[in-house]
Amino acid sequence: MTENIFLPGIPTALKKPEKIQEYLDSTKYNASKCTRSPLLVYQLKEAHCFEGAMFAAACLEQAGFQPLILDMIAEDDDDHVIAVYKMYNCWGAVAKSNFTTLRYREPVYRSLRELVMSYFDFYFNTNGFKSLRAYSRPVNLHRFDYLNWRTTDEDLDSIGQYLNSVPHYPLLTNNQIQLLAPAAPSLLSSALMGSNPEGLFVPGTKKDSVTN
Repeated sequence: MTENIFLPGIPTALKKPEKIQEYLDSTKYNASKCTRSPLLVYQLKEAHCFEGAMFAAACLEQAGFQPLILDMIAEDDDDHVIAVYKMYNCWGAVAKSNFTTLRYREPVYRSLRELVMSYFDFYFNTNGFKSLRAYSRPVNLHRFDYLNWRTTDEDLDSIGQYLNSVPHYPLLTNNQIQLLAPAAPSLLSSALMGSNPEGLFVPGTKKDSVTN
């Protein structure tokens, strides 16, 4: 049986993808390096993208979906993780991000690549460099049930390490990358609205695994 990680009355409110997204949008962006369980995210009302993806996956699981997360790899930028779900044979996503442009997607995308590419023009670092390069297949978090990932007090960085190890599929050729134009200043400004400066990737530095 799925663990109930919430207080009475909360599961009903968080069984719809858009409501889960609204909740994540209300949380503070976590700039720390630890990876907390969904229960701790709920208790602390704080999450980075990886924690937000697992939180969303746990909520979606209680709504009858599989707890699936998908990893995106970026160049000179943080990677990003989203929770994905399928309705009427189309994919959607729920996500936490320091960028307003990398969050919710309606379930209207016919393939995972199509879903991931919906993020492409809006995935850039603080210099406006368009950085998305590859994506993984969905990972079912049931494989980590032995870690009690929904409720544990332990750091779940090992799940992030697993995500780094799975196959990723390139989105662009080298020639295409050379032709990319930077994001418009107005788009960059709006994407960073309300961001936590402490959690922003500094271009040219070594990145952490999954914290966009």
